[in-house]
Amino acid sequence: MADTDSGSERPAPRKRADARRNERALLDAAAAAFVASGVDVPVRDIAVRAGVGVGTIYRHFPTRADLIVAVYRHQIEACADAAPALLADSDTPHAALARWIDLFVDFLVTKHGLAAALQSDDAAFQTLHAYFLDRLVPVCDHLLDAAVAADEIRPDLDAYGLLRGVGNLCIGAGNDPRYDARRLVDLLVTGLRVR
Repeated sequence: MADTDSGSERPAPRKRADARRNERALLDAAAAAFVASGVDVPVRDIAVRAGVGVGTIYRHFPTRADLIVAVYRHQIEACADAAPALLADSDTPHAALARWIDLFVDFLVTKHGLAAALQSDDAAFQTLHAYFLDRLVPVCDHLLDAAVAADEIRPDLDAYGLLRGVGNLCIGAGNDPRYDARRLVDLLVTGLRVR
């Protein structure tokens, strides 16, 4: 007879596929709204972008902090999850790395839209930077390892340093129309190649 009082919790029920799609669409709409108008954008504007009612947003994310955290995590997961497909579909590991770095730049644009909220004292945001590093540094490291194994890039590269460098190049993008962060990042990634 099984022990029914073991104290172990049952796993949370998995969401239906359509519910996951709807949540992804809502998070994508919120991310776009945050980039366009900041994290204080009215919830009704996010609802219109997502094609849902305001109540749907509050049902999934009772507070603005819940929504911000979910958007940030969603963007990190999308960036992390893209790497294997890019490696499989690209002509070379360096091409996969370049395409992934381009996605990372897209993520950074969203992140900068969230910067003010993420730097606040709200406890909901305390673990997000560590989550970012824990998810994306190993992904970048894997892409770098594949490009090194293919003898396409120098072997002395560090994933954390590369991501930090890309992030630094993206700071201020959008503040000065003459500054093209994406072009500079492209030059950086091109410069990784073995001559």
